[in-house]
Amino acid sequence: MRIFITGVCGTVGSELIKQLVSADKSNSLEIIAIDNNESALFFMMQQYSVNDNVNLYVADIRDKDDLVQKMKGVDLVFHVAALKHVILNEFSPNQSVYTNIIGLQNIINSAHINKVKKVIFTSSDKAVNPTNVMGTSKLMGERLMSAANINSEDREPIFSSTRFGNVLGSNGSVVQIFKKQISEGGPITLTDKNMTRFVMNVKESVRLILDTAELAKGGEVFITKMPIIRISDLAQVMINYLAPIYGFDPLEIKIIEIGPKAGEKLYEELMTEEETSRTIELSNYYSVLPAFRGAYKKINYNYEGIVNDKVEHPYVSKNNGFMNKNDLLKFLLESNLLEK
Repeated sequence: MRIFITGVCGTVGSELIKQLVSADKSNSLEIIAIDNNESALFFMMQQYSVNDNVNLYVADIRDKDDLVQKMKGVDLVFHVAALKHVILNEFSPNQSVYTNIIGLQNIINSAHINKVKKVIFTSSDKAVNPTNVMGTSKLMGERLMSAANINSEDREPIFSSTRFGNVLGSNGSVVQIFKKQISEGGPITLTDKNMTRFVMNVKESVRLILDTAELAKGGEVFITKMPIIRISDLAQVMINYLAPIYGFDPLEIKIIEIGPKAGEKLYEELMTEEETSRTIELSNYYSVLPAFRGAYKKINYNYEGIVNDKVEHPYVSKNNGFMNKNDLLKFLLESNLLEK
């Protein structure tokens, strides 16, 4: 099998290739991966220099002709590349359009041309009722992926999406920010003490991507069931654990509330009220089916292990139970997020 990965040098992309290589005991996979981060790609090439089945290239998803060439003979595409930072997308919305929307359409077109079997797109909780440019671009990406199935002959390629919560420990995540602030003796800057978030670690995010590739029928958006935390609890747990390691008294590190940034929500939405009417619950995931089902009559969403074929409540972080501080500390330690 030939697998194509975009954004391989990012937090999720690098974990994805790591897991694929580790699981490929029979050396039956050929991995073709691209990124436009030249320096990071150079070091990754050294890391996988002994793996003859790993091919890494400097490339950009904005270049459709290059994508068509590099995707020849590919069976499965994992599209992870994107402009992800909310504030940077807000300041340069045109760049968000070029990468997150037009770049995704280039992936779709290249997959059609090369008759790829499946394409998996990584979306975001910010695509649900978006309040910023990044979320809007991700919502458009989900819709492009769903629509791409209409034009697939003989139901191939299959295009499906995953919708992430917060990947703790990823580049620029709140864990990295809090850790730096604690290492400097504080203060920790907290947007709002009532802010809540769905969380997952990077290994869990990759598991969602890989499971989606197994489950996908076409046009759906998969959401993993995940714990919810209060950001104020995260800050306090990290202070209590890390402050002594960095030589500070936890009681001396202050938490300052600075208020939410523009376009930032107090709570996260992973599934809207409208989407519940077309959502199937599986043991570990929710599958949100396409809104305009008339165009997908040939697709039978007959997943194994269906728990419920109807979902009554939207999946929102303010409406569900929160992880307590002991469980949160355990989660952070098991995810290796509190290493100095």
